[in-house]
Amino acid sequence: MEEACRSPTPAGGTGDRVEHWPRHRQLLYYLNTTLRWQEATVTAPGAARHTRRPTLEEVAARAGVGRGTASRVVNGSPTVSAHSRAAVEAAVEELGYVPNGSARALAAGSTDSIALVVPESETRLFAEPYFSGTVSGVATALADTEKQLLLTLLRTPKERERFARYVRARRIDGVLLVSMHAGDPLPELLQQYEMPTVLGGRRSADEQVPYVDCDNPGGAEAAVAHLLARGRRRIATVTGSLDLYAAQCRLEGYRAALRHGDHPADPRLVAQGDFTEEGGRRAMGELLERCPQLDAVFCASDLMASGARLALREAGRRVPDDVALVGFDDSAVARHLDPPLTSVRQPVELMGREMTGLLLDQIAGRTGESEARRRLLPTELVPRGSS
Repeated sequence: MEEACRSPTPAGGTGDRVEHWPRHRQLLYYLNTTLRWQEATVTAPGAARHTRRPTLEEVAARAGVGRGTASRVVNGSPTVSAHSRAAVEAAVEELGYVPNGSARALAAGSTDSIALVVPESETRLFAEPYFSGTVSGVATALADTEKQLLLTLLRTPKERERFARYVRARRIDGVLLVSMHAGDPLPELLQQYEMPTVLGGRRSADEQVPYVDCDNPGGAEAAVAHLLARGRRRIATVTGSLDLYAAQCRLEGYRAALRHGDHPADPRLVAQGDFTEEGGRRAMGELLERCPQLDAVFCASDLMASGARLALREAGRRVPDDVALVGFDDSAVARHLDPPLTSVRQPVELMGREMTGLLLDQIAGRTGESEARRRLLPTELVPRGSS
């Protein structure tokens, strides 16, 4: 733990179309194709990079169509056959063609835009306080700059392909990535393309991409230690999605607190949620079925704690009399539950501001030492009536 749109079949492929591939393989294909021209311009170690960019005429010739057809495809016109569109798109990818408007932005050295990329559904984006807090922090940090913020949801292969085109065309100056799941190649591919990038949350203990994160294991350990100090002994936990490093760290903090309190861990007291209210409700139901004697629950988010509260109420369990409840985030959800929820405060707005500061430094060429590009912010337990 510490550790589609219409797409051509790639040449030499097995005949399966790109949109039928797994998500990570699609993204690898779309973004790797954006690197081909860049790689092709280097002839040998130490050799000078060619500055000449491919023209629209060369794209048309490679695709076997007229210049007008190629222009309509590049400009998004629907009045082109599927066959011609696929041929032109393949030629654009192979040659690394950049439309004129983007070329002008490249020449100026800036687009005055940065992207905040969230590879989650709009349901999660608008339901989870973490995302709204992050957006607020980013917007605050950009308020006195000339940069505009582009919010990008990568939910479908088509959206990922469109974002790859933005990266290839250098229509943005940098990227903020939040909620990165294990195995997602996007951060490395952005770095290969020399796109300034900062993560909101690490993907592993040895993260190499610049990031801002909070002390997830320390916060979780403080929450469970608080429950032990209140005399609770059958302490369960509802984790987040375990392909997210933050969820892994909060689970590790839960286990560390039990270990330090000489309290044996019981795997039956661990249930996986998904950072949603319904996920917390479902996981709490599983825990009550397995271990009806449990007397406390640490949830890896306030939203899941809200769902757990519903399940406890349905089961006739009183909070905190029968079961103490602790969440993580210290969001408005925590303050408005009945009773108010004890929660671990993570400074999400500050995280958004710090991420933006790191990104603006990268864009300006102020990279600094590697340690300065990795920031870990403290958490704080906020006791309330639920525990």
